[in-house]
Amino acid sequence: MTIAGRPPVALAISQFEDIVSRGLQSLIEEDPHMTLVAFDVAPEAMPQALAEHRPDVAILNFGSLSRPSELRRLHAAFPEVRLMVLANNPSSAECRQLIGFGATVCLPKNIEARDLLHAVYLASRGLHVLPSASATAPGTEPADPAPLTPREADVLELLQGGRSNAEIAATLHVGVETVRTHTRNIYRKLGVSTRRELRLTT
Repeated sequence: MTIAGRPPVALAISQFEDIVSRGLQSLIEEDPHMTLVAFDVAPEAMPQALAEHRPDVAILNFGSLSRPSELRRLHAAFPEVRLMVLANNPSSAECRQLIGFGATVCLPKNIEARDLLHAVYLASRGLHVLPSASATAPGTEPADPAPLTPREADVLELLQGGRSNAEIAATLHVGVETVRTHTRNIYRKLGVSTRRELRLTT
């Protein structure tokens, strides 16, 4: 039986540490409203697995990403797949950055089983989920869960590399004021207020 007549949520799971991997597999196989279509997928094989199986949700291991911007490429190639990232005690800035790059969910690996399953259901419907501990710090603007635009993601990578506005403008062939506008949008979406905070999220 499915929830409200919906088909089971199809999931693909990347490689995790053995205990986490077994726990995820067991949780999903025990839930009649979920189906596992790809399991223990190596990071380099994830694009092929998503293309072949077209899951509703892909659960990714933050530790296997060489850079958070890898999510941007996955999200661009498979916009219909909701990307759910599990990490070891992710900071609020890291979670906001992952959401900015296209993740739908960012949660710690030690999350309660029922909360993880609930997050999968929410993700399958396109709702963003962040850990409750990632509340906005006093004195900062709340993060906008909207993903970064492709150009904002380009600017973010250059900002994190320590480039000045003028250098970014020259690299991207845009005006300095355009870079400033993108930077303001990035700060708002990621809930940070300085370049130093941006660099800490790499």
